[in-house]
Amino acid sequence: MPNTAPLNALNAFIAVARRASFSAAARDLGVSASALSQSVKRLEDHLSVALLQRGSKPIGLTEAGQRLLDAAGPALDQAWAGVDTLRDAKSGEISGAVKLSVPTVAVPLILERVIPAFARRYPKAMVDVRVEDGLTDIVAEGLDAGIRLRHALERDMISARLHGACRLVVAAAPSYLARRGAPERLDDLLTHDCIGIRFSSNSSPYVWRLGVGDAQRKIPVQGPIISNDRYLSRLMAVEGLGLYMGLDVFIAAELARGDLQIVLERYARPVEGMFLYFPSRAQVSPALRAFIEVAREIMREQ
Repeated sequence: MPNTAPLNALNAFIAVARRASFSAAARDLGVSASALSQSVKRLEDHLSVALLQRGSKPIGLTEAGQRLLDAAGPALDQAWAGVDTLRDAKSGEISGAVKLSVPTVAVPLILERVIPAFARRYPKAMVDVRVEDGLTDIVAEGLDAGIRLRHALERDMISARLHGACRLVVAAAPSYLARRGAPERLDDLLTHDCIGIRFSSNSSPYVWRLGVGDAQRKIPVQGPIISNDRYLSRLMAVEGLGLYMGLDVFIAAELARGDLQIVLERYARPVEGMFLYFPSRAQVSPALRAFIEVAREIMREQ
């Protein structure tokens, strides 16, 4: 048996898996639902394994189907993005707007590098960025794409990795640790000053979630400050006003200088990484295709 699965059938399976619906995937690809079903069945016959749980609504994935989606989906997305960008570039100069929703942490980690490169390469295109840590329905808001951590993505979104794995950690300034001591257990956080998090200006404070696997716990911390601004929270932590929880990559410079120190490190929560996501490849504009290609190119170099 050849090592490569039929690409058309693989593309059909990934579309159905992400949309959890034959009819929705068929609309995206411009084919009939029955043709799509036959393509997926041919792939299952080719691999001698069931990929979809057809009796469920929405359509579910078998364990083998989930493994195939995780392994083949990003690679196929990258291949299509390369083909589409080349086609658009040959047809004329890229223009139009790319409307994005991104969390605060994506600004220093991704956009500070990607946007200048994109603007220099495509001077007639525009990037419209909404920085917001709360989850946004990009379809309802009329946006082209978003950037979020992997666990925040809806299953029917197409995604492209832009940043590698990191950790959610608790950190404190040396001045705070000298005054209050370092917490040694998760329960100790209940008696410490903690810098609270809001994901939007009108949301409830986030309950800290730390630990790995079955040992993961929610900790209802309290403290002198609650903010939806990650830069302000980081600054207040450096000033010694409380314990800070956030991605280690966002406070990397402060950790390197010794302005902050990680505490409770054995309870740090692994995070798979940051991904650019969008609803459907069929609806991707030439400007967004170009942005995705530049973003992947620049972030691969980091």
